[in-house]
Amino acid sequence: MAKKEEYLRKPEWLKIKLNTNENYTDLKKLMREKNLHTVCEEAKCPNIHECWAVRRTATFMILGAVCTRACRFCAVKTGLPTELDLAEPERVADSVALMNLKHAVVTAVARDDLKDGGANVFAETVRAIRRKSPFTTIEVLPSDMGGVYENLKILMDAKPDILNHNIETVRELTPRVRARAKYDRSLEFLKRAKEMQPDIPTKSSLMIGLGETKEQIIQTMDDLRAHDVDIMTIGQYLQPTKKHLKVQKYYHPDEFAELREIALSKGFSHCEAGPLVRSSYHADEQVNAAAKQKQAHA
Repeated sequence: MAKKEEYLRKPEWLKIKLNTNENYTDLKKLMREKNLHTVCEEAKCPNIHECWAVRRTATFMILGAVCTRACRFCAVKTGLPTELDLAEPERVADSVALMNLKHAVVTAVARDDLKDGGANVFAETVRAIRRKSPFTTIEVLPSDMGGVYENLKILMDAKPDILNHNIETVRELTPRVRARAKYDRSLEFLKRAKEMQPDIPTKSSLMIGLGETKEQIIQTMDDLRAHDVDIMTIGQYLQPTKKHLKVQKYYHPDEFAELREIALSKGFSHCEAGPLVRSSYHADEQVNAAAKQKQAHA
């Protein structure tokens, strides 16, 4: 008889408080009316109730809901995308204005099927938000766009307030965890973004609990800082379905607090670290911290 697979039991600190107040239901209705996708829903983010119901923030996912990559940690649908909606930037901008957001995060599925990797739609979304909500800060979270830096330049020329690209995991686990992405290509992508627009803060996120060591986490911090990354987020990997990679370890909040202190000691302007932290978690606070540090060094 086949042995039943064993799964680690979720600890108490990973319990999520559900909140479906008027903000939450209004935001859900707006997303459906505008035919928009959010990574909050598609990636089963554990913070959706806090962000939608309490902070009234959301991370828009453009370029459709089907990703050309099949990373073993991610719940977003994979396959061959069929849509390229050129009216999407205006709909996202309308929603940002309706929600009166202080900070908007725009991410996208990987579109390896497109020559520009989706860069032009990304850039137009930034410009549309700027036109309709001039006081809203904008964070973009693209894939590595295949390492084609002409595509990155299209996006950086639109001048978002933060360029976020996730390293996701440590070097040693990258081949098993990320599909088509390469650790060094992600580092180079972040470095090139900073070279193109030195005044725009760069940011990256690491999920832990996949079998990495503390030394490997610290090495990843060093690698990011060596490529001039300003902001880092560290969160607990949670297995979205039984088809995805299993959790190897649940880190205690005290361990996250220690990692945050280590990151700050290495020169990151801001580090958000905790069991439920995701790349866009409290993103509005991160852009403020980066701005304050820039003023302090001016």
